[in-house]
Amino acid sequence: MTEWTSSTPSAALPTRRLGTSDLEITPVGFGAWAIGGGDWAFGWGRQDDAASIRAIRHAVDLGVNWIDTAAVYGLGHSEEVVGEALRQIPVADRPLIFTKCGLRWDPDDRLRPPTRTLRPESIRRECEDSLRRLGVERIDLYQFHWPDESGTPVEDSWGEMLRLVGEGKVRVPGVCNFDVELLERCEAIGHVGSVQPPFSLIRRDAGGDVIPWALAAGTGVICYSPMQSGILTNSFSRERVDRMDPDDWRRRDQQFQSPRLEANLALRDALRPIAERHGTTVAAVAVAWVMAWPGVTGAIVGARSPEQVDGWIGAARLQLSAEDLNEIAEAIRRTGAGSGPERPGRSGRG
Repeated sequence: MTEWTSSTPSAALPTRRLGTSDLEITPVGFGAWAIGGGDWAFGWGRQDDAASIRAIRHAVDLGVNWIDTAAVYGLGHSEEVVGEALRQIPVADRPLIFTKCGLRWDPDDRLRPPTRTLRPESIRRECEDSLRRLGVERIDLYQFHWPDESGTPVEDSWGEMLRLVGEGKVRVPGVCNFDVELLERCEAIGHVGSVQPPFSLIRRDAGGDVIPWALAAGTGVICYSPMQSGILTNSFSRERVDRMDPDDWRRRDQQFQSPRLEANLALRDALRPIAERHGTTVAAVAVAWVMAWPGVTGAIVGARSPEQVDGWIGAARLQLSAEDLNEIAEAIRRTGAGSGPERPGRSGRG
């Protein structure tokens, strides 16, 4: 095991309170989906575990204080890698750990899409498995990954989540990919600590419903895929898609195919002048746009190497001006990329 060493003093990034919980989190968190590797239904292709651990350690060294993973990422492998990284970091310096349940996989058929189930007994078993893989006694934020498809009432599922909180195995309870109706059903029996929607300059729909609901309810919001899984970065290209591993899920996603890819890249290019004005990267501008929305607490940004962390860490302190936001809204209209509200705090166009 390699001992923790810091190449630079730990930076103090700003923090925001996650809803009404006691968690204070940095604006950006380390997303551990890609480090789960390939050879499963939603993998990102080959990934080196040592590079993953270096990326995590580099993010923590730069001040990032939370990691978001899930049991299903790499079918348990991402949590194992995160657990190994934690063991290499002194307890006082360790980040908060967020993970998820509700996707059950077939170990004999790794490429079969996982089943969405939120049965109480499955939630409890998955929680115990995650605690073991991560090597922790309590999960700081435990989230339902997707709505149930097994016929289990969400009230039964949420009740089990709240019992895990009462037993001290979970610090804050949350959900991902829930619509307002499901959020309200959960909130009726116990406060939803956090909601995690997909949200980016391309996928903006949560800005019209879920994020405003959360703001009113005192529920934290952490957004996933703020760089649209790599599209909203300086160097992404059509050629990059062509070079992806055969088992990279992005090859099958419409945002990475014509005609959407061309519109998305045109929007990405429109961010370059803004990035230049601020002396930062396109990725940082894309993430800062997400963070500019009232009610958003944090953004999950993935990395497979320390260099990728360097590409987005500037978003933690970047404040976009009204001029920047107007320029971005105009670029959205001009390129026709994505769907949803075009400017923070507005539910309609403009």
